[in-house]
Amino acid sequence: MSGSRTRARTHSRALSTAESGLPPLIVIAGATATGKTALSLELANLIPGAEIISADSRQVYRHMDIGTAKVTAEQRSLVPHHALDLVDPDEAFSAADYRRAALEALHSIAARGGVALLVGGTGLYLRTVARGVALDETGSDSAVRAELESRLERDGLDALVVELRSIAPAVAAATDLANPRRVVRALERAMVLGDVLPEPPLGYAAPSVWIGLKLDQAAQAWRIEDRVRAQFASGLLDEARELRLRYDPGLRSFSAVGYHEAFAVLDGSFSTDEAIQRTAARTRQVARRQRTWFRAEPDINWLDAARHTTDDLTPATLRLLRSTLPELAI
Repeated sequence: MSGSRTRARTHSRALSTAESGLPPLIVIAGATATGKTALSLELANLIPGAEIISADSRQVYRHMDIGTAKVTAEQRSLVPHHALDLVDPDEAFSAADYRRAALEALHSIAARGGVALLVGGTGLYLRTVARGVALDETGSDSAVRAELESRLERDGLDALVVELRSIAPAVAAATDLANPRRVVRALERAMVLGDVLPEPPLGYAAPSVWIGLKLDQAAQAWRIEDRVRAQFASGLLDEARELRLRYDPGLRSFSAVGYHEAFAVLDGSFSTDEAIQRTAARTRQVARRQRTWFRAEPDINWLDAARHTTDDLTPATLRLLRSTLPELAI
């Protein structure tokens, strides 16, 4: 693989768009455990000059590797990766921070004449980069946010949804009201700025295509449990123990699925098997929210990851790319 990778980078085509300074972009989207990482690594080995940008809201944190299913050091040595390990778990990190990091990576890829693969399941991250959705840096108030977080825990999501609809109906209509984080952010913004919608998307100023991977729920549930078992078997408890020695276990970054359950095992509250089952159940809930999000995204070219075997998913994706993004000349 490494030899072909070297040849590919040596013969990388100058595919960037001069006017924008952005490279051609392949988005690989979908819910968790649908095979996005594996597909992106295969494609990156086959597409000249390809580099990967992670779009995962938990993989930006350092030291959180096993629990976030982060690519390994060996995989990173084969393909350049960006937007990983940007901050420590106790540092604040926003979608606007992510956008800045991703755009910096995109401009550097374009300067090398490369191609970017934006890969992940965090819909807002994908949308702000690949759709050009504006993320204003106003409308934030840490005291308001803290109060809303407290009320979410005390009163539940429905109470905040009712308030958002009352004080900012236009914002409420444009918000995913099933997503607690989106509701808290929308309500915070409404309290600071009023019932004002964000700027419309600007688009991506270079050739781009969205590819989505999907699975039926039964197959996805099986993959989720298999992955969770593998994470616990490969050292998630040790990772959680080290993190807890260095950081407050109540940090928001540790709300990532698996860490709360691993902490509970270390405390003796759960058995390992109970933690696995609870982690798998929470992951299925995350996957359900992701499926809902992506159903609202336009122009995604969906591939059935169950119907396509491992051997033919990559060729099927390449055929799709040839027809939708001929600039790649692959």
